[in-house]
Amino acid sequence: MEPKVTNKILDSSTLAKRIIPCLDVKDGRTVKGVNFINLRDAGDPVELAWQYSQQGADELVFLDISATNEGRKTTLDLVKAVAEQINIPFTIGGGISELADADALLNAGADKISINSAAVRNPELIKQLADAFGKQFVVVAVDTRSIDGQNYVHLNGGRLKTDLETSKWIKRAEELGAGEILLTSMDYDGTKNGFDCDLLGEINSNLSIPLIASGGAGNMQHFTDVFQKANVDAALAASVFHYGEISIPDLKKELKRNGICTR
Repeated sequence: MEPKVTNKILDSSTLAKRIIPCLDVKDGRTVKGVNFINLRDAGDPVELAWQYSQQGADELVFLDISATNEGRKTTLDLVKAVAEQINIPFTIGGGISELADADALLNAGADKISINSAAVRNPELIKQLADAFGKQFVVVAVDTRSIDGQNYVHLNGGRLKTDLETSKWIKRAEELGAGEILLTSMDYDGTKNGFDCDLLGEINSNLSIPLIASGGAGNMQHFTDVFQKANVDAALAASVFHYGEISIPDLKKELKRNGICTR
């Protein structure tokens, strides 16, 4: 059954959709796995960032995927090096637990910051960041996995299950001041079997802020599907871009052919 979209414009051609490559960074290198495990090297983040900026990516997301689990901050020098290579909006996540962390990343070149585990542990952080920097600066990332037919939020790079139901947490994050939601389906991540359109459509029908789909992109049809079926505002992917399986210019042409307007 197609999800009912209530708070957003259903016609996917009326609002420009965004294509967002994601750099998952560990020990200074871009990595990619399947279902958040079995990571393999995908290249130099600075070089990849420059390539994506040149190819017409609409934004770039940089996630320091081990910062929270290792109890450290995001590597600022690497963030600065990436920021110097691109001219598109740049979102940074990983190890952000207070306003000072966000301020440091802003000064290093971030346009937006992404918080995940810290937001769950201290929901007021969402409001504090939104009040300090503006809602548009705050992306709340949510890693979700289906257990016995119910989706639950996971923390620490997907290592730790919580008792939070995903849809309820996302709604609360919006109420606290999140400007965007980045939703990653752990069950689909790295599988290249397509996005979790059913879940994304259900979540999106109850949101009035942008939703970024993440997890499962394997071919260009998957992007068409997630925009048409779930009406998300943006689609994020990693390995299909990193390993040259999909080029961003080709993807945008294909989306246009299917009546989907991109930036």
